[in-house]
Amino acid sequence: MSFFRHHNSSLSSALRGRLISPFEARSWVILLPQFQQWRLFTRVRLKWVKNRGLDNIIDIDTDLKAACLLKDAIKRSSTGFLTARSVADWQKLLGLTVPVLRFLRRYPTLFQEFPHPRYASLPCFKLTETALLLDSQEQRIHQIHQSDAVERLCKMLMMTKSRTIPLKSLVPLRWDLGLPDNFMKELVPKYPSHFQFAKSNDLVSLKLKEWREEYAVSALEMRNEGSNTGDEYRQFKRGQTALAFPMNFPRGYGNQKKVRAWMEEFQKLPYISPYEDSRRIDPNSDLMEKRVVGVLHEVLSLTIRRKTKRNYLRSLREELNLPHKFTRMFTRYPGIFYLTLKCKTTTVALREGHHKGKLVDPHPLAHVRSKLYHVMRTGILYRGKGVVDMMTPEDIMLVNEECDSENDGEEPGDEESDVDEDCFEEISESDDDSNED
Repeated sequence: MSFFRHHNSSLSSALRGRLISPFEARSWVILLPQFQQWRLFTRVRLKWVKNRGLDNIIDIDTDLKAACLLKDAIKRSSTGFLTARSVADWQKLLGLTVPVLRFLRRYPTLFQEFPHPRYASLPCFKLTETALLLDSQEQRIHQIHQSDAVERLCKMLMMTKSRTIPLKSLVPLRWDLGLPDNFMKELVPKYPSHFQFAKSNDLVSLKLKEWREEYAVSALEMRNEGSNTGDEYRQFKRGQTALAFPMNFPRGYGNQKKVRAWMEEFQKLPYISPYEDSRRIDPNSDLMEKRVVGVLHEVLSLTIRRKTKRNYLRSLREELNLPHKFTRMFTRYPGIFYLTLKCKTTTVALREGHHKGKLVDPHPLAHVRSKLYHVMRTGILYRGKGVVDMMTPEDIMLVNEECDSENDGEEPGDEESDVDEDCFEEISESDDDSNED
């Protein structure tokens, strides 16, 4: 792999011999567009490989997120309950594959059904004592780890070109980023030195007031700095080596010489921090491709469950300076990302964030959500048997924070090739006439 045409071979050799560090990236980013950059990525066809453990996590999180959003909506209601009529059209909004009324009745440990005070035939739902207790634990976590949420929000803004994100793109990411339900009214105003609201073209956006250098360190850089490979990170800071993305290939990929050689060359490319200005990089270069992978890696690293919906990332494409076909990176680099169509939506996950169907280094908020799912599952198992009265506050406090279905995840190598390749089959990005996946 080379960056420049052969008449620039001397500079190309220099770059390969001394890969840039994040502290030198700004100067190289200015120099690189002065030369013609080109691609040597050939036509590579990669089959999508199913991962049962990650699919299971996404199945769980779909119901878990919907339950949390309904819980928050009931809390916001002035009456303290929601009617079946008011939530009838929320199925798509909640990302559910079943009607909302059926979903509410599926989890009696969280949602208590009762007739409307005036219209007896109208079902209503309020939170159970168990749900209120779990919500109080969640709010306590938000308070204790408020600085974490502020840092994640700052980092998201720092990766954008204008340090600004429209609220219509940010609000859908709230749950994935671990932000409180009322973050725009309570969290943002508490940090006037960090954030401000801005309006442009009739769109309200959240803007970073000033650059926060202490946050301008990516998850990949922190991982290498704090790992046993500290010598490598020190060499990277001196510009003597490149940071490599952790790779966890599906079964069968590691033995393919073509793929292995391709990944080795990719890892040797300079790592440019997602917090560096990338507007001077040739958008058709291999360097930009690695920069795009780095940005997507960082965004997923900022999420609580190391995953999010592909459409949420698409809504940030322009702000993050991503190419039109950036979603191809998810299938082009199956050792870094995992893409799935579970629950009638496309979700992308970071492979390194999961192991055997469980989160690696889970955030405290993930523990509370695991408790919530345990209570939800209990409601399914004992629905109609008085389980609502069986769940006491003491029972909830004793729930093992990691006792959820993630423990039933895949064993090593528990993957299988999916026969439907049309959804995820990858082709060379040099095929300009192809449609975005």
